[in-house]
Amino acid sequence: MGSFRIEGGHKLKGEIVPQGAKNEAMQIICASLLTKEEVIIENLPNILDINNLIDLLKGMGVKVHRNTPDRVSLQANDIDFDYFQTEEFSQKASRLRGSVMMIGPLLARFGTAYMPKPGGDKIGRRRLDTHVIGLMKLGATFNNDGIVQKASATNGLHGCYMLLDEASVTGTANIVMAATMAEGETTIFNAACEPYLVQLCKMLVSMGAKIDGIGSNLLKITGVSELKGTTHRLLADMIEVGSFIGMAAMTGSELTIKNAGIEQLGIIPEMFRRIGVKMEYRDDDIYIPAQDHYEVETFMDGSILTIADAPWPGFTPDLISIILVVATQAKGTVLIHQKMFESRLFFVDKLIDMGAQIILCDPHRANVIGLDHHHALRGIRMSSPDIRAGVALLIAAMSAQGVSIIDNIDQIDRGYQYIDLRLNGLGAHIERI
Repeated sequence: MGSFRIEGGHKLKGEIVPQGAKNEAMQIICASLLTKEEVIIENLPNILDINNLIDLLKGMGVKVHRNTPDRVSLQANDIDFDYFQTEEFSQKASRLRGSVMMIGPLLARFGTAYMPKPGGDKIGRRRLDTHVIGLMKLGATFNNDGIVQKASATNGLHGCYMLLDEASVTGTANIVMAATMAEGETTIFNAACEPYLVQLCKMLVSMGAKIDGIGSNLLKITGVSELKGTTHRLLADMIEVGSFIGMAAMTGSELTIKNAGIEQLGIIPEMFRRIGVKMEYRDDDIYIPAQDHYEVETFMDGSILTIADAPWPGFTPDLISIILVVATQAKGTVLIHQKMFESRLFFVDKLIDMGAQIILCDPHRANVIGLDHHHALRGIRMSSPDIRAGVALLIAAMSAQGVSIIDNIDQIDRGYQYIDLRLNGLGAHIERI
């Protein structure tokens, strides 16, 4: 496990281009299993989770060609089903949350799939009920088969109506991919409608799928017998864009985020504006001016601002950690309410050790009293518990007085490519040790 040594107090200046969207890439890579033809993915982030998923597909027999770091060709014309029974498959798949999205495509095309217990961030309960129940309604059965769980569709998949118990992004993606080749029509109500799900649906349509209602929470899918290859370009990663907005504010830096994909950011910029962060749109770029102070809004009745996560088009839970750390140096008080995961706020003890004024009310709520830059945070040694909290701690360390050490940075590398090199190019002092 590597570490970052961060010398705080250095302002950033310049332009940065966000990587391709990690969460979209996980879905799109799994969707390549739906066809025997070549699928080309462009603007692919060169990060640990993506590379591990591609390596997993390669072990399954998928032909992989990656001539440049951000462009990959995948062709799943010869799948080795014996590989699913190996310890190697179990170990590799269980390290990735996104590996669960292979089940839908494999069931749709081959009638058989294998599912180990998926990994990912330890941020609380992340149940798979939506995936399993949705696929069972399409005709799949699940049973334990040695080291992994086996899913089968002996009589094929058949379209139906379903109301999802939660608007799960990965659950919706899995069910949509399975339904594209199910017999008849599938109607999914309470479907997730994130931009990345929209991107997946558009890609599937380019492969020959028939999907109505794209971008809404009501999808209607008419099954087809086969899908063809395609070329797909990923959106900019909205979580990285939000991270850079917060980083600029916290360090008092002037920063331009190039090709930010503003139309797909939803409420994200507005939530940062509510805690006082100024920004300008310049075509598809976001310009953040240097600010010595930023002041939190109150609600119209004068009550304390509450920022809560919610399914799209609400505020993404992946940026709760980021906006919380930025609020520690705002003028004013913010109540952060993390509704969707009960362990995501358990990194705030490290911010308190750095001098932040935070009251952790319970696993879901933290009251942040901003220091208004009157008192800088102080550098400490800490460990990254998950991807987003890791970057939040990196932002805190960059703004702090003195030197900080962040251990377990593999968590950060899972979601952010070359983050130390890119930020050092803007004036940060980050050393990988």
